[in-house]
Amino acid sequence: MKRFFAWLRALFGKTMDSLEDPEMMLNQARSDMQATLTSNREKAVQAITQRNRLQQMLDEATRKSAQLEAQATTALRQGNRELAKQFLREKSSNDATLETLRTTLAQAAETVDQVKVAIKRQEEEVKKKTAEALALKAQWKQAQIQDSIGKALEGLTFENEYEGSFASARDKIRDKQAQASARTEMMSNSVQGKMMMMEDQTMDLAAEDELKKLEEKLGLTSPGIQNVATTSTEDLDSQLEQLEKRLGNSGEGS
Repeated sequence: MKRFFAWLRALFGKTMDSLEDPEMMLNQARSDMQATLTSNREKAVQAITQRNRLQQMLDEATRKSAQLEAQATTALRQGNRELAKQFLREKSSNDATLETLRTTLAQAAETVDQVKVAIKRQEEEVKKKTAEALALKAQWKQAQIQDSIGKALEGLTFENEYEGSFASARDKIRDKQAQASARTEMMSNSVQGKMMMMEDQTMDLAAEDELKKLEEKLGLTSPGIQNVATTSTEDLDSQLEQLEKRLGNSGEGS
């Protein structure tokens, strides 16, 4: 039920927006002005028609008065005074009607003249309002176009809103590069240390050989001692070989 009433409110709002559309309002106003002008013209035509009828009645009453006076004159010439008096009485009554018709006709003519002036002014006003309506319609179209342009450009921005992402990415890359450099440096130090150990052992072996030769030259060696030295030399060779293997394996792993 709530959704139904929400739908009704939305439909009513949409209908009201359509009814309040400036272009429709201008068209309706222009149509109303034209309808009013047409109605006033018809009323003016009716008023002019009635004035013309009054004029016809006045003309007929005027002719009748003249006719009755002529008839009274003829009857009087014929010596018929009673008939002439009757014609004059009828003429007197017709003259009273004639005066009323003149007054009414004068008022009707004045009213018609005023209506003509009002109609003319209304026609000018309708022309003026029609031109104004056309201008307002053009302004409304321009406003709609401007509003459409504004809506189309709502999401357009020239601010450097992505600088934060780029800065964060740059920092992470620099950190990773620093870590890689540190690991490389540590690995390099480790290899250099192992190489120095190998060099020390090689120097020890060389020194041991020199010492052995010196002992042999001086006659200070003995078979037991020689065996021990030989064993020591073999042990050193084995250790050196194992050390080289470990260095090779560590180099492949890095």
